[in-house]
Amino acid sequence: MTPVPRPERPPLSFAQQRLWFLNRLEGRSPAYNISVARRFHGTLDRDALRAALDDVVARHESLRTVFAEDADGPYQRILPADRARAELQIVAADEAGLDERLRAAAAHRFDLSSDLPIRAWLFTLGPQEHVLLLLVHHISADGWSMGPLARDFAVAYSARCAGRAPEWPQLPVQYTDYTLWQRDQLGSENDPDSQISRQLAYWTRTLDGLPAELRLPADRPRPSATSYTGGRVAFEVPPELYARLVTVARENQASVFMVVQAALATLLSRLGAGVDIPIGTPIAGRTGEEVADLVGFFVNTLVLRTDLSGDPTFKELIGKVRETALDAYAHQDVPFERLVEVINPERSMARHPLFQVMLAFNNTDQQVARASVQRLPGVTVTGQGVGSAIAKFDLMFAFADAYGDEGTVTGLNAVLEYSADLFDRSTAESLTERFLRVLRTLADAPGTPVGRVDVLDGAERGRMLDQWNDTACEVPAATVPELFQAQAARTPDAVAVEFEDTRLTYAELDERSNRLAHLLHDQGVGPESLVGVCLPRSAEMVAALLAILKAGGAYVPLDPDYPLDRIRYMVQESRATALLATAASADLAAEAGGALGLEPLVLDAPDLAPTLAHCPGGRPPAAGVHGAPTAENTAYVIFTSGSTGRPKGVVVTHRNVVNLLQAMQSRLHLGTADRLLAVTTIGFDISNLELYAPLLSGARVVLAGQQAAKDPAALARLIEQRRITVMQATPTAWQMLAADHAPSLAAVRKLVGGEALTGALARQLYATGSEVTNVYGPTETTIWSTAALLDGAPQDAAAGEVPGSQAPPIGRLWTTPASMCWTGRCARCPPVSPASCTSQDPVWPGDTSTAPA
Repeated sequence: MTPVPRPERPPLSFAQQRLWFLNRLEGRSPAYNISVARRFHGTLDRDALRAALDDVVARHESLRTVFAEDADGPYQRILPADRARAELQIVAADEAGLDERLRAAAAHRFDLSSDLPIRAWLFTLGPQEHVLLLLVHHISADGWSMGPLARDFAVAYSARCAGRAPEWPQLPVQYTDYTLWQRDQLGSENDPDSQISRQLAYWTRTLDGLPAELRLPADRPRPSATSYTGGRVAFEVPPELYARLVTVARENQASVFMVVQAALATLLSRLGAGVDIPIGTPIAGRTGEEVADLVGFFVNTLVLRTDLSGDPTFKELIGKVRETALDAYAHQDVPFERLVEVINPERSMARHPLFQVMLAFNNTDQQVARASVQRLPGVTVTGQGVGSAIAKFDLMFAFADAYGDEGTVTGLNAVLEYSADLFDRSTAESLTERFLRVLRTLADAPGTPVGRVDVLDGAERGRMLDQWNDTACEVPAATVPELFQAQAARTPDAVAVEFEDTRLTYAELDERSNRLAHLLHDQGVGPESLVGVCLPRSAEMVAALLAILKAGGAYVPLDPDYPLDRIRYMVQESRATALLATAASADLAAEAGGALGLEPLVLDAPDLAPTLAHCPGGRPPAAGVHGAPTAENTAYVIFTSGSTGRPKGVVVTHRNVVNLLQAMQSRLHLGTADRLLAVTTIGFDISNLELYAPLLSGARVVLAGQQAAKDPAALARLIEQRRITVMQATPTAWQMLAADHAPSLAAVRKLVGGEALTGALARQLYATGSEVTNVYGPTETTIWSTAALLDGAPQDAAAGEVPGSQAPPIGRLWTTPASMCWTGRCARCPPVSPASCTSQDPVWPGDTSTAPA
């Protein structure tokens, strides 16, 4: 390395620049502290220790650098060696409180503009027992730096105990020299032949289309901004498994790191992360001998993108990983910070850019630990753990060689560092168990396709397939019209349907639908006959749907507002045998059914009324030649937009509908006092629940007209005028209502579906009064598959920790009045975060093991 002339105000390195920016953006934080603790047994010379610290600070410019800023941006301000003193705080402590004191000290927040990036605490446990904690900010050091730092401290302490200054060779360069050299070597991005231009071109190609966020099996939704709160789970790769991994690596001309990376990508993919798995990994970044013994921030980060598409065998995947890794190492000089700027991914305070999972093979800590178990004048030095509660990534798997008695590597020691914003400790522990299971499977049979690797043990598989899926319940073997008739018999005088100025009691609706059912039945409608319904919203539309079902047929909803081509396609694709319309939609229906020779039955035609008057109204038609409809017969066919852009029909049976209605009634408990406002067009499957949930329970269906369905103000007036108690709508519709018409929603129980519900909107809806139920489900599973009742009072964001982007769950939810689980708090005690929970039996979202039966 050829030193470059120093400017008066040397710039930061690329890596330092990012940490400086984060420090300015997020404020002072312990997230990027590096801590090393050592225990001294024997007679410690405190004066020598203090002097040795100052010697080390004087030797390494990076440890006496503060970061100033002018109009041109940040720059390094190196303090003179004779004026820079590391702060040493001496604290009396005991063994019982030592761990907590170490954690508190390690959480110190540096002011990078004025504080030296190093400080120390000496905890005195007794005359012959001390613990020294060295804390360095990452902007001035990296993991490798802890080796030179420990060695230089040992030399300086020994010399000061002997009453002299340390004697060591002068460092050939300082970190500032490296900073300037790095920029000089990389060249200008304006030069297409420069090193940085060539390498940036490689990374731009390699990372094109990278997933913005890796889907991980988190216990909680991602908050709007990371807290960097974390936890650690230690585990190990035992000797026998390590030996098999070494063999697999050797047979595939790969390193053990590459084998472990391939296994980690397999694990993440099998846990639902997809087949495009970006994993970050640190690389030392010390490309010259001159910087080998220097304390500074040299480490760079590479993004290793693993492609699992095509279900390769593990052996094939190792080959892909090997090729990717070697190419990445050949282009390792581009600072990660600059790479992020060039790739410019979608930025978020909630996640790390480009990758969220890191894999590190770091033997530095082991080397420091092995070197530090030594004797210094008057004392024996051993390692001392420092509990860390910091996590910079969602997950970080860190491996280090484990040594046997003869000094050879026999296995791997490992730590999983996890974000407490997302994961519980129990989940992190299960991830380490799954990782070891994957390693064993693939080490034993590297020819296994990665898609067949099982991440579950026998108990987990049984719980997921049997216990969690044990949702069987008794469903009446009845059709929808049979259940409606039974309800009409129980509440004949209650209002069943209300639309504008029209009201029909259950008895009247039953009679009207019976008459039309007889007419349809006489025209050949029976089980598995499909009838296209091209009707506007009205009470007559509800009667027509029931009539089709009573005749034994099934209906195909055709929204008159749809384009002709779509309606024609739906009629032809369903092979409809009849069409219903009104005078307003008759021409549209006739054109749609022309290819099948269908003429629509116009329900408001003057000559139809006498015909219907002669049809029986007291009972539905008797079974025809095709028999009576059963629960297994089709109730309706709904056409969705389809993944290809063409509508696709989904067949829904009476059993499907009745099952859903029974489940929803167990949640809604609808009765004659309830009024459900139906706002959904007939062309969407949710309209069926809006109609039949009330009609099978004695409640009232209030149909919203077109104006109310499109205008939030008109809808709010309708809610108030008709005293609505239940309503289903999309988050978009609820957002408009809650924003300007919140008082109208006070008495409305709110069903939210069709789109993702945000935490902010959920809290806003709950604040308007009454309960909020979040529902989800594709048409193929009959409207809704899951429902979560958000029935606890959410806490104020200032009092608790309720990030605005946290989304509530779509499945089962258990709460107490004190909190809502979806806010990320324990449900057993007052609002707290997972990291500060003191409960012996916490209940965190997603922890099904603690859910009540």
